[in-house]
Amino acid sequence: MGAKKIVLALDGMGGDHAPDVIVNGADIARERYPGTSFLLFGDEARLKALVDKRKGLAQVLEIVPSEDAVKADDKPSFALRRRRKSSMWMAVEAAAQGRADTIVSAGNTGALLAISMFAMRMLEGADRPALASFMPTSRGETVMLDLGANLECDADNLAQFAVMGSVFAQALLGLDAPKVGLLNVGSEELKGHEELRQAAALLRRPGSPVNFHGFVEGNDIGAGVTDVVVTDGFTGNVALKAIEGTAKLTFQFVGDAFRTSTFAKIGYLFASGAWKKLRKRVDPRRYNGGVFLGLDGVCVKSHGGTDALGFAYAIGVAVDLVRYEYKSKLVEGLARLREISASAETPAASLQTTGGTA
Repeated sequence: MGAKKIVLALDGMGGDHAPDVIVNGADIARERYPGTSFLLFGDEARLKALVDKRKGLAQVLEIVPSEDAVKADDKPSFALRRRRKSSMWMAVEAAAQGRADTIVSAGNTGALLAISMFAMRMLEGADRPALASFMPTSRGETVMLDLGANLECDADNLAQFAVMGSVFAQALLGLDAPKVGLLNVGSEELKGHEELRQAAALLRRPGSPVNFHGFVEGNDIGAGVTDVVVTDGFTGNVALKAIEGTAKLTFQFVGDAFRTSTFAKIGYLFASGAWKKLRKRVDPRRYNGGVFLGLDGVCVKSHGGTDALGFAYAIGVAVDLVRYEYKSKLVEGLARLREISASAETPAASLQTTGGTA
């Protein structure tokens, strides 16, 4: 049997450099993922002019005209109510209605989340969506979530995110039983707030759908101690931005050092090969493509400022999730989580009804 034929809905007008980056990214992805086809939503005249320049792209791509586009500064509530004829809305709707297997957009993050939640709804057992992505570590790659969709989370949310992240890592990183950790201020069991400790207790129960490692600290992320790092959206977004800022600062310091003297510049010539390998290893385009996990559908968010190669990587994330049948596996994992959660509550409930004493 051949690979599953996958149809991707693309928001042709979303992102800082749309529609050029979207069309060029689709062309790169077409060559990387044979058998995929695209529904491209947006300004028909602008999109057709770009598609016609790419030999062979028109054979696997259909342009679907849209009258409007979600703006970068649109509030989610405004986009939800007033942008129903936009390229983003129509692309999400295509995925929600089954005309496409997934949607990829580089547009407004808040608007994409709001529209996707409305059109796709949540999977059974998932109370909230979590924004997940992956990043380089000393051991390979690590999945991290939530990266900003939920500023506050309770124990159930965190446990659900752990299941989502585990299935995501299985699909994207090819791991059978990825190690999952909860981000905390220490690795000791008594550290952190009550929600974290409750979530950890639930994930440690027999029959847990995740391979739970325990608590991890901030410095464990880059060390790759676990394959999945779970936290609330506030902490996750701060951690992500701190990591990105530190990486940029390090490259700046190293670059400045190579320019301090003639000998340093000569040293750079000898080290240029290794330097290029390092840049490729941490190239943010390779890690482009955040996913709103927990929705009843596959929705991939590309960075708004990415180039065509970065957008092609985001398309690749969507293709991998569909081929892996991520959604059905997540349904199974969430069902197992509900079972162990219910069993954890049963003894207490039974004690109250029987009037027994401990």
